[in-house]
Amino acid sequence: MEFVKAHGAGNDFVLLPDPGNRLVLTPRLVRALCAPHVGLGADGVIRIAPARDGVDAEAFMDYWNADGSVAEMCGNGVRCVAKYVLDRGTGIGDLVRVDTRSGVKVVTATLGPDGRVNRVRVDMGAPVPGKIAEPLEIDGRTIDVTTVSMGNPHAVIVVDDVGTAPVSTLGPAVARLPLFPDGTNVEFISAVSPSRIAGRIWERGVGETLASGTGGAAMAVAAHLLGHAGRRVHVDLPGGTLEVDWTEDTLHVTGPAVEVAAGELDDGWLDDIS
Repeated sequence: MEFVKAHGAGNDFVLLPDPGNRLVLTPRLVRALCAPHVGLGADGVIRIAPARDGVDAEAFMDYWNADGSVAEMCGNGVRCVAKYVLDRGTGIGDLVRVDTRSGVKVVTATLGPDGRVNRVRVDMGAPVPGKIAEPLEIDGRTIDVTTVSMGNPHAVIVVDDVGTAPVSTLGPAVARLPLFPDGTNVEFISAVSPSRIAGRIWERGVGETLASGTGGAAMAVAAHLLGHAGRRVHVDLPGGTLEVDWTEDTLHVTGPAVEVAAGELDDGWLDDIS
């Protein structure tokens, strides 16, 4: 089985090309692939398949979290899928349409000196803001949470310093609240300037990650709604910086897409998993 290891701002994935649409992923296989010491290590697995019936797109992104759960959308993942497709000449010039569980995402790319994709801009669609600075009781204290949907759920919390934010404890505590029956991604942000914020992410089904495309978008939307930033903002994350541009009609996220390695999974290892 062919694989490609890729990342977007440190948010890393195992890509599994499936042009014949024959590969069946299972939670067990996904967890094994994402295991950091006995697998390839990743935040998620993406099966790259033909677009679903009736969908006008070049590829379908079948995205799974590291814990073996299926997710609707992954902004960094869609950039990596776009790079894979465009670098192999199956896009439309510098553009590719990626079918996801939250709709088709139109992606445009910037090429590096080697003619390969190195930076990608994704039309994420219009965000759907929810509650703004809603006070929630968590472990005996009140936390103000702003919710945003980017095709998947996000809960954003403003803190004084993201470096000391209790991501590993408060993140899962927020995600388990009854307000989020399907769980949620949780972001922590600090305002730097009207055009820059800093953030950290606790990703549903993964834990803390170095970056998230939909998370960066949700952070930017929340920061603007709360009066901390404008509609064009740089989001500094542990894995790198994403650029977010939010207009009345849609939101774009621009960031890197990097392929690290490619190879074949060992048949014996796969047999042990199955």
